[in-house]
Amino acid sequence: MKKIIETERLFLREMNMDDFDALYAVLADASIMEHYPYTFDEERVRSWIDRNMKRYQEHGFGLWAVCLKETGEMIGDCGLTLQNIDGKMLPEIGYHIRADQQRKGYAREAATAVRDWAFANTDYPALYSYCKYTNVGSFKTAESIGMHFLKEYPDEANEYTHVSVILREEYENMKEK
Repeated sequence: MKKIIETERLFLREMNMDDFDALYAVLADASIMEHYPYTFDEERVRSWIDRNMKRYQEHGFGLWAVCLKETGEMIGDCGLTLQNIDGKMLPEIGYHIRADQQRKGYAREAATAVRDWAFANTDYPALYSYCKYTNVGSFKTAESIGMHFLKEYPDEANEYTHVSVILREEYENMKEK
């Protein structure tokens, strides 16, 4: 279990197949995945973990396990992935937090740490977050880490996809304040 990031209340580490049950509790929960094209079954959760393990090897990043520092319990995932956003492969900060752990600031705390990690460890000029246009909680989390609305575009999976962005220059200016 390679720790990547540590925050006040959390640590983010590489996920592995031992995280199946904890991640299944998140991705198979219809209330959490309400704005996603589908709820995950066992095969999709295993594929999700496998895909992220491959991302770690290929890119040095992916979605990481979000764990409570106090107990080590995995409560979701958050990280950086390359996603097709309106036809372009762009670096995206994504997050999913288990229902009973939502509204405690964990998604914001993890996403802030991933934003800082990404700007320190990559040369991307901007970071993005995207979600279905009805997923207000997700784009409000993106805004809480300094992102702002970029656009919405028609999308087969989401009907309309909402995109938020933070430019490296905006991030640097934010850090100076």
